[in-house]
Amino acid sequence: MTSYRQSGWRISMVGDSAIRIDFGALIDPQVSIRVLALAAAVRETGPDGVRDIVPSYSAATIYIDPLLADVDGLWKLLERLAAEPVSRQTSSRDVLVPVHYGGSDGPDLEAVASFANCSVDQVIHLHTAPRYRVYMVGFLPGFPYLGPVDSRIAIPRLANPRLAVPAGSVGIAGVQTGIYPTVAPGGWCLIGRTSVKAFDQDRDPPSLFRPGDFVRFEAVAGSTR
Repeated sequence: MTSYRQSGWRISMVGDSAIRIDFGALIDPQVSIRVLALAAAVRETGPDGVRDIVPSYSAATIYIDPLLADVDGLWKLLERLAAEPVSRQTSSRDVLVPVHYGGSDGPDLEAVASFANCSVDQVIHLHTAPRYRVYMVGFLPGFPYLGPVDSRIAIPRLANPRLAVPAGSVGIAGVQTGIYPTVAPGGWCLIGRTSVKAFDQDRDPPSLFRPGDFVRFEAVAGSTR
């Protein structure tokens, strides 16, 4: 039992301690809804030996203790859940994130404007206009992958990543936008910075954002205009 493919999804073992169910390589809200509904159903069922359930853009990985888990039973559960239509959506929240755009907080804002052939003012407008979906949280604890950005400002990652991106930095990488929760290396184009803490180990839960939430960015006074 290593891999099994059905129309629209694929289930496979990842080593001996995880099962992955994949719904295709897409950044799509309907796929995300399906992934999160499956992850929630597995969590509610509570199979023995499940250590963690990690949703991503288009897949859910179920980490198990191979000595405790009924792998065959879990496999069959995932097959059944994947074949069922989504009957409900997971709960979500709307989170408003204030951002200071430009200057030292957004050193790549002008580069994005050049890429989009528009003014920095227009970049800020294009970035703050959408209601972004949180597709997944990862890379760093609490880092939210949001999207999609307007295609005009979907600038690629930097050719040479920075060694230290400040905490709170808001960046763009292709159709994705996100927030660096801590100081870390990174190659996203930085357009601003927020005081919102995406991750706080003293908060319960530590991560502010959850997959399925929605985010709006708001330019604060003093942003480059």
